[in-house]
Amino acid sequence: MVALIVEKPHVLTLAPERDSAIAAGEVLVRVQRAGICGSDMHIYHGANPFAVYPRVIGHEFSGVVEAVGAGVETVAVGDHVVVDPVVSCGRCYACRAGRTNVCGHLEVFGVHRDGGFRNRVAVPAANAIKVRDDLPFSIAALAEPLSIAANVLSRTGIGPDDVVLIYGAGTVGLTVVQVAKLYGARCVIADLDDARLARAKEFGADVILNSTRVSVPGAVRDENDGLGPTVVIDGAGVPALLEEACRLASPAGRIGLLGFSPAPCNISQQEIVKKELTLVGSRLNRRLLPQVIDWIESGRLKPEKLITQVFPAADAAEAFALIERDPGSTVKVQLDFSL
Repeated sequence: MVALIVEKPHVLTLAPERDSAIAAGEVLVRVQRAGICGSDMHIYHGANPFAVYPRVIGHEFSGVVEAVGAGVETVAVGDHVVVDPVVSCGRCYACRAGRTNVCGHLEVFGVHRDGGFRNRVAVPAANAIKVRDDLPFSIAALAEPLSIAANVLSRTGIGPDDVVLIYGAGTVGLTVVQVAKLYGARCVIADLDDARLARAKEFGADVILNSTRVSVPGAVRDENDGLGPTVVIDGAGVPALLEEACRLASPAGRIGLLGFSPAPCNISQQEIVKKELTLVGSRLNRRLLPQVIDWIESGRLKPEKLITQVFPAADAAEAFALIERDPGSTVKVQLDFSL
């Protein structure tokens, strides 16, 4: 076995690893395909406040069940699965309220516990979501990033009458566009980069705005009969955008925050109360992978174009270097552990 380990910030190694033992209620997954996320890059750079080093990273991965522990009946040896990286206690207030993604004792594969950038990994059986055998592992591994979009749009609400303004045309923005379009919403996306915006157009965005050349407030003013967007999603993680979002959002609008910055920002209580805005945070996913897998397997979501590069796991350092060197050329870079 091998594992991709961040030994400490800026030190990435591919090292041998002992076989993973499985306990009762767990399954052993032989990883086939895994995606590199922005949060993996943050751990690599030492910018994730929750990671403890050394850490096997990776939380977007799919594979084959090789063994099952005592009491497991939901999956069997040979099943193809995608792993939900969110491990919750099931007992705290958040879990009892159905908000398992913000469990008071939350653990996430690749962050709080060793993740899926390795040949084999033991996971709770409840976190192994079965997929059809004919679904490519590469596509199955996209279910987790798509679940982030599904979660924030579940938090804000989404429907065919909505006009969604999305800040940021990176991976998060593109997945939000895909899920929002699935519900029939109109999508406006703003970014600083023309190439990223062109890609967003290919993924279904109705309007693309380069905010270095176009005033976003001016461009969205006429949306929704002159009332502005009904939903605003911050996929850029820039705190200052919240103030703008409050000004732009329609009366009864909803604002979803995905950024994880501790930096403060100014927002107007008057704007929030006057328009009765709803501001929600969104973290990870609330057991939405089965829903996302259904969308993919039914053909309602076609996310394969998100994958821009694939590297053998042994060349992971080269994959990370590409993301660092030329981020504009990448959306979802995946590692192939089947080789």
